[in-house]
Amino acid sequence: MKTIIHVVQHLSPGGLETMVLDMLAFTNPEHKIVLVSLEGTLTESIQRWPRLSHYQEQLIFLDKPSGFQTSTIKKLISIFKEHQANIVHSHHIGPLLYAGCAVKWYGKAEHIHTEHDAWHLNNKKHRYLQRLALSISEPKLVADAHFVKKTLSLIFNKYPIYTIKNGIDTSKFQSGHRQNAHQTLRLNLPEESIIIGNAARLEMVKGQDKLIEAFRFLDSKYHLLLAGSGSEKEYLQRLVAEYHLEKRVHFLGHIDHMPTFYQALDVFCLPSNNEGFPLSTLEAQSCGVPCIANDVGGVSETLCPTYSLLVANNDAITLAQGIQALAYQKETGSPRDFILKNNHAGSMATAYENLYFQGVTI
Repeated sequence: MKTIIHVVQHLSPGGLETMVLDMLAFTNPEHKIVLVSLEGTLTESIQRWPRLSHYQEQLIFLDKPSGFQTSTIKKLISIFKEHQANIVHSHHIGPLLYAGCAVKWYGKAEHIHTEHDAWHLNNKKHRYLQRLALSISEPKLVADAHFVKKTLSLIFNKYPIYTIKNGIDTSKFQSGHRQNAHQTLRLNLPEESIIIGNAARLEMVKGQDKLIEAFRFLDSKYHLLLAGSGSEKEYLQRLVAEYHLEKRVHFLGHIDHMPTFYQALDVFCLPSNNEGFPLSTLEAQSCGVPCIANDVGGVSETLCPTYSLLVANNDAITLAQGIQALAYQKETGSPRDFILKNNHAGSMATAYENLYFQGVTI
């Protein structure tokens, strides 16, 4: 048995965090898996994300205050010693720095680091910090998409970089009965409605304003379901009122059971201005729902080329045209097979295990 310790910044509902929880579920059970969150507490995190309760015996929260804290490095060293860590796997820049320092001091663990997006490296300070952090522990560096690997290779060309694409639990995200999903979500929409969905934080970077604007160019039978919360909710609600779309745009807030949300849809739309390798498009397609998405980050790598659609820009008219095209071709086939072949969480976990234990006798 080997001990694998994942280190993340926080545990809130999000793509990176969901991927790490799937790693806990799909990694070989012979290994001991621990997940350390630098920020937050167990109680508040479970309240915010009930799914964490299933893993609470494997979770450690350091409740780190803002700013750089040397005490956090000391706490990580103690955790590594206590659990006799063999592998430390960090995710994103903060955990890379803290875990890297702790691994260097601990001296008995292999360090793996996954970069989940690359656009933050446009920031000069981030590039400096990442270069510094990589030099401390010299981890095996993993990109979760080809576009991320390309960016990392240009900036950090002295390090070999592996690509392991994110996967999802396809047994959880399956096709379902549309009407049952509508009842579960308590939707009361006309039977002939065409349902478009988006699941993301309500922030400007996610582009929901363009999606709402697109509904000005769609027939009244088109309805939009927005799952999620965020600082731009009031602005988006004002936009809906300005366009007189109150009866067609529905704010659902946080959804506990996302498969039900996807099963209620005819088309899923991701109009983001920035993305890494999003899980939402994988989840929707695994549920048999075609996707239309803006061509940013690694989005193109997540879409079924046959049944989903990539657009070069997320202006309202382009989105409206794409939504109409997908809505009318939905019955011709499903993108689920593409996800089963390319993005199963079990395959992702196996790829990471192979990387963890290269040259190691288990």
